[in-house]
Amino acid sequence: MALVSEFLGQLTLSYGAEEEPKFPTVVPVRDFDPAKDAARIETAIKTKGVDEQTIIDILTRRSYEQRREIAFEYERIAKKDLITALKAALSGSLEALMLGLMKSTAQYDASELRASMKGLGTDEETLIEIVCSRNNEELVEIKRVYREMFKKELDKDVAGDTSGDFAKLLLALVQTKRDEPSNVIDYQKIDEDARCLYEAGVKRKGTDVATWISIMSQRSVPHLQKVFERYKSYSPYDMKESIRKEVKGDLEKSFLTLVECFENRQLYFANRLSEAMKSKGAKEKVVTRIMVSRCEVDLMKIRTEFKRQHKRSLYQTIAVSTSLWGRPDP
Repeated sequence: MALVSEFLGQLTLSYGAEEEPKFPTVVPVRDFDPAKDAARIETAIKTKGVDEQTIIDILTRRSYEQRREIAFEYERIAKKDLITALKAALSGSLEALMLGLMKSTAQYDASELRASMKGLGTDEETLIEIVCSRNNEELVEIKRVYREMFKKELDKDVAGDTSGDFAKLLLALVQTKRDEPSNVIDYQKIDEDARCLYEAGVKRKGTDVATWISIMSQRSVPHLQKVFERYKSYSPYDMKESIRKEVKGDLEKSFLTLVECFENRQLYFANRLSEAMKSKGAKEKVVTRIMVSRCEVDLMKIRTEFKRQHKRSLYQTIAVSTSLWGRPDP
């Protein structure tokens, strides 16, 4: 597992390019030569025992667009598909990581959603994490790519694999009807929404879940941040405490994920990573999914939040935790 540790660790490093508003850790490399990279990967794959380190060094230090160019050049040089070659050369965790990195962020999210619903049983945890943490723009792109990749509609698959209020919440989010942030602060609407959330939950017997779903799936994030602050003037509990008191199971997890992401999305991912790496039975797939799906989006900020919250670096935590997933690092 040493190489998996190395791979995940490298995703948390920045490789010197102009700062982008997205705060990625994986950025386009300068002086990029896709033919040279493709040739090096072909040599690494042909090496006896496979030179995994070279493959890691190249693919973790190139943006998705650059990896696509490498794949194009690889097929020209080696006369075979790079993904097929990686599948044959690698195995286990490292294979999963590399294949994930060969997809765009939206393709990777769409694939993870599809895998969570395919076959017997549903992986609700993955569904909740992706659907509840992605913003409107990301969800619109995921839906488009999902249709392109699987010839199916994401909302129909979600509806077929979930039920009850949990399904209603996920579908409301997938419909991407959230308001865009406005420069105008509507204090009356903030007060009204805060009161509605209170009256639909803590104030009454039973929960009017439909009202909660409507407000949390349609209002802009800056508006909701103010609503949750105002909510405290009506309720003896904050929004998260109210959710824990009012609903249970997957619905509770979904609402909590939403509120945590509205408050600080990068902190939500930092805490997910910390939880997943705490024990020897570390949730390897969770760590891999967050690292791969956010490395070209906001992993730099997630890394900052991780250190602020957990008083240690994400890089070091990954190095220690991934060594527990298999044999210890040599």
